[in-house]
Amino acid sequence: MDSAIWTLFIIFTGLVIVNVLFLQIKRNQRGKDFSGISLRVKTWWGMFVVFCLATLFNPVISMFSLMVLCFFSLKEYFSMMKTRKADRRIFLWAYVSIPIQFYWIYIGWYGMFIVFIPVYVFLLLPLPRLLGKGTLGFLRSVSSTQWGIMLMVFGLSHLAYYQIASPEYGANLVLFLVVLTQVSDIVQFVVSMYIGKRKVVPTSNPYITWEGFLSAMLVTTGVSYFLYPFLTPLDIRFGILSGLIISISGFVGSLTISVLKRDLLIGNQERVAALKESYLNRVDSLAYTSPIFFHIIRYYFDFM
Repeated sequence: MDSAIWTLFIIFTGLVIVNVLFLQIKRNQRGKDFSGISLRVKTWWGMFVVFCLATLFNPVISMFSLMVLCFFSLKEYFSMMKTRKADRRIFLWAYVSIPIQFYWIYIGWYGMFIVFIPVYVFLLLPLPRLLGKGTLGFLRSVSSTQWGIMLMVFGLSHLAYYQIASPEYGANLVLFLVVLTQVSDIVQFVVSMYIGKRKVVPTSNPYITWEGFLSAMLVTTGVSYFLYPFLTPLDIRFGILSGLIISISGFVGSLTISVLKRDLLIGNQERVAALKESYLNRVDSLAYTSPIFFHIIRYYFDFM
């Protein structure tokens, strides 16, 4: 826990420095548009508070804070969908799945935690749509909702299971994962914006470039190498591999959710602008890095 506190203190200090430098640059260069960076600084502070709760306190408080994060992420995802009256019931069932999923985490029932959403929710979720006798847009409504639950509930809920799977190291592993994911996102964003030339998928996300991805992978791997002895019981091989795993899976997560948003928001530019200020843009990578890192570590190490 001492290492986690020191890491959080360093992150807090870094955020304060970044905030001061950003305000100074913004004051000196009034003609430039810094809205994108300003939004990211605000959301980094918000996520810092959430993950302080998830790291420093007992598992119940941690689970509650992460459950709230899942709820608001799912809510923002649903706000992108073109909905009908018949969709309200299926959305309600989707929200109900959140406390049930976290109940399995609370009692430590790994088997049900891992199959509840991919199996039971996936198979039973169409029922409220069928009972509502709604056939128009059935496939799009159900499949889009299932995607949202898989990403925003199943993926992010793994953050809460770390402490149950490993009471001794779980909180530090969550902090390690979140720090590396955010480092990868930050480096990818900054390099892509100011240096990047070769866009990866310009039709879905014009801001992600190959230069940004490769830079993020190198920097994240370097940070992982320096952090793993303080926050994890991993050996040097996995200390280095963790950076690669997290940067690559975070990159795939960002691209995937970019495509989902582009598909769901076609023709709705006002909503596109509004969602730039959402937390969904900050947790898209975590929806991928959290379960992938969890299952790789759990497979190879006994402490999970």
